[in-house]
Order: sequence, then structure tokens, then C-alpha cells
Amino acid sequence: MRDVPVRDRPRERLLAQGSEALSDRELLALLLGAGVPGQDAVELAGQLIARHGGLHELSRLPAHELATGLAGIGPAKAARVAAAFQLGRRVASPSPSPRPRVHGSADLATIAAPLLRGLRHERVVVVVCDGAGAVLRTTALTEGASDHSLLPVRDVLSLTLASGGASFGVAHNHPTGRLAPSEADRRATTRLAGGAAAVGLRFLDHVVVTDGGWRRVSPE
Repeated sequence: MRDVPVRDRPRERLLAQGSEALSDRELLALLLGAGVPGQDAVELAGQLIARHGGLHELSRLPAHELATGLAGIGPAKAARVAAAFQLGRRVASPSPSPRPRVHGSADLATIAAPLLRGLRHERVVVVVCDGAGAVLRTTALTEGASDHSLLPVRDVLSLTLASGGASFGVAHNHPTGRLAPSEADRRATTRLAGGAAAVGLRFLDHVVVTDGGWRRVSPE
């Protein structure tokens, strides 16, 4: 980068022309900060994007995968890149009110989506509400493999009760992008409804959330 005229370097161009003037690899280079001997930050950024099949696929990688297999990408750089992508997802997600309410399945999906989209593994999110549907707590309960995550009914109920909730909803993602609920998803809905009734809680709903949409999971 020392051989590049100052006015043509990514940082200077961003300050002078705005971030829109930079290419994907130049923006990524600013996060990386520096390259390696024989390869400047822009070239390293381009190699990182190409290695993972494009910017979108790169954005879905967890930090520990970013930090493996490519010289010059250590834990610090990987953490910066992963943090930047996560900030982008949060900004792109609808901003809920200080106390959002769950009136139906669409509300549940909207509230849970920021914790579920962009992942390469399954995650279960529990949304705990008071009697009027106002959200008290939204938390990731379990993490699973790429095609399977555990949905422990007892833990969901315990979390809801410990949070002072009167009702709850559950959402999980399908990293494959497939919206159709599985039989296991439907069985989980049945168990959640039964468990809630047994301890005096209101079960709001169970939804599948993907990067492209959401779908309600009916009981079996």
C-alpha cells in the first residue's frame, strides 16, 4: 500500500468521496488494517472474499472460521470483520420499540430474526412476554449443528418462569433456507403447548426464521 498514491488509498478515498465509492475488497481492507509481506490489505481482502465464494458467504462465517487457513487473518482481524457484519445485520433489521409486543406470529418472527439470520448453524430463541404480550426478554437458548438444534421444553419453561413471564414464544432458524417445518419441529410445538398448559403459561407460537422469511410451525 505504500506504493499507492495517498489520494488513491481506501481510507483517503472514503474520507474524500464517501464509502459508496469503495469496492467490497477496499471496504474489507479497511477492517483488516494491514496486509502481509508481498500482499497489501486490498489484495488480502480480495483473496479472503474469493476464498469463501463472495461477500455474502463471507458474512455468514463465524470468527473462528475466518481466522483459519489464510495467512494474515488472525483472531483480531477475524473478530473485527465478524463484528462489522453483525452490526450490518442489526442495522438492517427492524428496530423494535423499547417494549415491543407480540400480537401474533409475525411479531414473534420480527423480534427473533436479528438473533437468527445470517447463521450457519441452528439456534433456538425464546421470547418471554408478560400477560399483555409485552416482551420482557429475548434470548438465545441453545445452539445446534447445521441441520439440527435441541429444543428442550423444560429449559424453555424454566427460563420463562425465572424471567417473570406469563407467556412465551419460540423461534429457530434453518440455515439451509428451507422454510418448511420438519416433523421434529411440529413435535416440539406440541410439547411446548402441553408444557405451557401444565405450568400455567400461555404459549404464543413457534416459528421458523430464515434469511428470506418465516413460517409458523403448527403442532403435529
